[in-house]
Amino acid sequence: MVAQLLWIFASVVMLGLSSLHLYFTFFSNKFSIRNAEVEEAMKNSHPVLTKKTTVWKAWIGFNGSHSSGIIFMAGINIYLAALQFHLLSQSMFLQALTLVTSAFLLFLGKRYWFNIPFTGAVVSFICYALAVVLMWI
Repeated sequence: MVAQLLWIFASVVMLGLSSLHLYFTFFSNKFSIRNAEVEEAMKNSHPVLTKKTTVWKAWIGFNGSHSSGIIFMAGINIYLAALQFHLLSQSMFLQALTLVTSAFLLFLGKRYWFNIPFTGAVVSFICYALAVVLMWI
């Protein structure tokens, strides 16, 4: 029961932060650049890979896909923990995939993000890891 609650809590933290991130990406100016000249340059610059997009569009797209991926991960994990916990507790694959993904988000948070998403990644990783330990014992 404790493992199940930890898994759900970790997933809810991820779902909340990634949903807020998605909202900020498409419905606010939170990802605008403080230096208007840099933002304008991003909107008029193309990556070497293709001229069919701009650095700005790629920036927005990366943020949107990042959010949707974590929303998917969190949603699946909430479903599994709430309604299919026996499957989750018996699947080392699902546990490992979630732990590895959560650890990678923790790495990204430490290296590239700011305090709020990093703290969320820490809390989620610790909860997932504790849940896995409890499932194994």
